[in-house]
Amino acid sequence: MARSESTLSTSDPRSAAHFHVPDSLSQYPPIPAWKRSLDLILIFLTMPLWLSAMAVVSLWIRIASPGPLLYRQERIGYWGRRFMILKFRTMHVNSETLSHEDYFAKLMQSNCPMTKLDVCGDARLVRGGRILRALGLDELPQLCNIIRSEMSLVGPRPCTPQEFDRYRPEQKLRVNAPPGLTGYWQVNGKNKTSFSQMISMDIYYGQHMSVLMDLGIILKTLPAIGIQVCESVSRKTSSKLKRLWQAYGAADTAPPDMACGELKKDTRTNT
Repeated sequence: MARSESTLSTSDPRSAAHFHVPDSLSQYPPIPAWKRSLDLILIFLTMPLWLSAMAVVSLWIRIASPGPLLYRQERIGYWGRRFMILKFRTMHVNSETLSHEDYFAKLMQSNCPMTKLDVCGDARLVRGGRILRALGLDELPQLCNIIRSEMSLVGPRPCTPQEFDRYRPEQKLRVNAPPGLTGYWQVNGKNKTSFSQMISMDIYYGQHMSVLMDLGIILKTLPAIGIQVCESVSRKTSSKLKRLWQAYGAADTAPPDMACGELKKDTRTNT
C-alpha cells in the first residue's frame, strides 16, 4: 500500500498548478547529479551481468520469432520530455495494441489491481515472452536509455503520450521524477495496487528521492521480481485448472478469475 503523501501547495513549483512542459529541449532540467552518478557507477559495475543476460535474451528472441530484435515506443520522460524507449520485442510482429490501450484506460478509471493482460496467457506473445516479461528481462535495453540520460535506474515507469493525456493535472506530477527501470511502486505491490495508488507512490518518490532510497529500492527489486514470477506461474497453473474444470462440465462453479475478472473479460472481448 502507498504511504501517506504530503500535500503540495500551489506555491510549490512541483504543484499541479505550476506543472508545464518546457517549450524547448534546453529548458528541460537535467537528472540530478547524484542520481546520474549512481546510475553510471552501478551500470559499469554490473556490466558483465547485464551484457550476458542481453546476449542470451537476444539469441532466444531470434530463435523464437522472426522479425526485429528491439521494440521502440514513444514515452513521456522527466518533466514531460518525450523519448523513444527501447525493449526486447516479446510480441509477434504487427500484433494489435488496441486491447492493451483499452484495458489500461479502464484501469485508470477503476479501483482494480493493475493485473497485466498476459498473466493468464496472451496469443500475441512469442514463445517464452511471458517469462521474459515477468523477469523484467525485456526491459534490459533501457540501460541504453539510462546511459543517454533519458531514464534512471530508479523512478516511475514512463507512460505513453496517450496515457499522459488522460491524466488529471495533479497526476502529471509523477513526471517530476526521472523515469526508471525499477521504482518505489514496483517494490511496494505493483500489480496488486490500483492506478491511483501507483500515481500516489510515484509522486511520493519524486518528493523524497535520495541516494539511500534508490539503493533500498534496488536491493528490494530482485525479491520483488521473484514474487512476481511465482505469482505468474501460479496464475498460469490456476488458469489451466480452470479450463480443465470447465471441460468436465463444471463451468457454473468454476473459480472466478483472480483480479477484476469482469474487467478483463470485457476487455479481452475487444481483442
